[in-house]
Amino acid sequence: MRADNSHHVITSARRRAEQTRQRAVAALRRLDTTGRAINFDTVAREAGVSRSWLYTQDDIRAEIERLRERRGLTPSPSTIPDRQRASDASLLRRLEAATTRIRTLHNENQQLRDALAKALGDRRTADIRGELHDRDTPKRPAT
Repeated sequence: MRADNSHHVITSARRRAEQTRQRAVAALRRLDTTGRAINFDTVAREAGVSRSWLYTQDDIRAEIERLRERRGLTPSPSTIPDRQRASDASLLRRLEAATTRIRTLHNENQQLRDALAKALGDRRTADIRGELHDRDTPKRPAT
């Protein structure tokens, strides 16, 4: 029986999450100190994180919005020219394509899970029957 090493994975994930937060906060401070524009895009690029992640961090998002408003750099709704805006039909087609792609990937993942489960089941059955002679991992010596 294998030892439960999941605590290592959990500890590592927590450390990465904290390092990511620290990078985002440090980037926000640098941008503010240097007087550079503060918005989700600049903070994300400076910190090496995704904009979507920034939006999920309530405290960081609030600070970005506060600093942006303090400087009067809130983007106006008409910053994108009308001719460059995506039409509703275009957005709908993109959404439909993304939905189709997600459905395809979901089906492929399910097929891979089923194939893996069958292969593991076949291997376990062969192992129980003693049919595996050339194992890829050596048996442990009896103690």
